[in-house]
Amino acid sequence: MSDFLTLARERYSCRAFSDRPVEAEKIQALLDAAVAAPTAVDKQPWHAWVVETPEAVERLAACTRFHFDARVIVAVGAKEDEAWVRKYDGRNFADVDASIVATHIMLAAHSLGLGTTWVGHFNAPAVKEAFPEMADYDLIALFPLGYPAENDEPSAKHFERKPLEDLVTRL
Repeated sequence: MSDFLTLARERYSCRAFSDRPVEAEKIQALLDAAVAAPTAVDKQPWHAWVVETPEAVERLAACTRFHFDARVIVAVGAKEDEAWVRKYDGRNFADVDASIVATHIMLAAHSLGLGTTWVGHFNAPAVKEAFPEMADYDLIALFPLGYPAENDEPSAKHFERKPLEDLVTRL
């Protein structure tokens, strides 16, 4: 468990990348981590797109100012009609499942020496127009991906955490 806690605490939102290309094996390892993610009733309603050609990265970067000039961007989305729905209140778990997958991607990136950040601030309709293959999905997040630049460091807020007693209630 200490290895996981170390990984979880050391991972930060990387916002500056070096020019070093990301190896195909590392992208594959991220995707393997995504596939290993649990989803409600194992429905797996998610999909990931690895945007890696310069032309495609440029199209996607035009849909958000938070691309940080990454050479690779992973998009994650989900289909509500493929997800489990809780019968008691009709709660659809597509976004939860995709978020679990996205978290696996973020943690796997850090474990591989890569940096990324969860980007939720993007123009989803523009992304779907630029990439018609994403049109039927609820786009959850974009992950600019690469090796952190030498001068990149966690933001000051990364180290600010509410006390446990403010976040957890034992009943």
